[in-house]
Amino acid sequence: MPLCSEPPRRGALLAIGEALIDMIPAETGCDFARVSAFSPRVGGAPANVCAAFARLGGRAALVTQLGDDPFGRKIRDELDACGVNTALIRFTKEANTALAFVSLGADGQRTFSFYRNPSADLLYRPEYLDPGWFRDAFALHFCSVDLVPGPMAQAHDRAVELAGQAGALISFDPNLRPALWPDAEALRRAVRRYLPLAHVVKLSDEELAFLTGETDIAAALPALLQGRTRLVVYTCGGGGAYAFTRRARAYAPSPRVRAVDTTGAGDGFIGSFLYGLCERGAGPDALDALGEQDLQALLDLSNRFCAYSVQRPGAIDSYPTRQALEG
Repeated sequence: MPLCSEPPRRGALLAIGEALIDMIPAETGCDFARVSAFSPRVGGAPANVCAAFARLGGRAALVTQLGDDPFGRKIRDELDACGVNTALIRFTKEANTALAFVSLGADGQRTFSFYRNPSADLLYRPEYLDPGWFRDAFALHFCSVDLVPGPMAQAHDRAVELAGQAGALISFDPNLRPALWPDAEALRRAVRRYLPLAHVVKLSDEELAFLTGETDIAAALPALLQGRTRLVVYTCGGGGAYAFTRRARAYAPSPRVRAVDTTGAGDGFIGSFLYGLCERGAGPDALDALGEQDLQALLDLSNRFCAYSVQRPGAIDSYPTRQALEG
């Protein structure tokens, strides 16, 4: 289904959480000890989601804090260049911008080693949020990386509260990074607390069993479609993706491509999916009305977006514009 030639009809995407530098290895198919060099690329799930949304023509703004250092300024400048509003980003001298060193397997799958103890984003405080930011918001998006106990986790709580009051759609992609948590159970508890607070929840096949105890998405759905949650997006990498509401469900296969780097692929998926929802004006009250064809078209857009992205290195650098996606 071709993308609409007009920009989204309603509001902007706000994403809160980490923005960091992904240190991409010069070689693939080897562990960290064998990598000869790393190159810095802008990343962090909320930043990536904003970039994907903006690349397709939407309005997006990132809510975070960066170190007043060269890496922080690099993130701001590159987000500016791809159309993300960076006016809501704070800078601090209290801590540095986070780094994530990446190791890539031969199939493009990655592992991470994080340098953030703490990083500047974790020091963002709830009082920095302005309720006015949410009045024109189509959606608020977040993940679990910055939900570790501290000021930034409290800022997430406040952002979810403000988004709910403004009638914005709330989107949550757990984007699990166990190495950042003291133990697996602390991560599981935190994510489970936020799942029912989101209207849209995105999970990967690798995350399902950890969070729900089920290996079958159909068996997990009754527990996931609770509270505010009206739409569950379930991604299976090369196996395609599914979408479920309380009334409809759909599946779309992934295009067959050779993956070079999967960094940021899941973020690109949910960013483009949210763009599709925004394009349709599908806020919280409209999710239950989405039919199978609507869901399939949304999944198809995101699958094509990811297929384009994983054939290129990096996250934001690899995201297509609307023109490139249709070319």
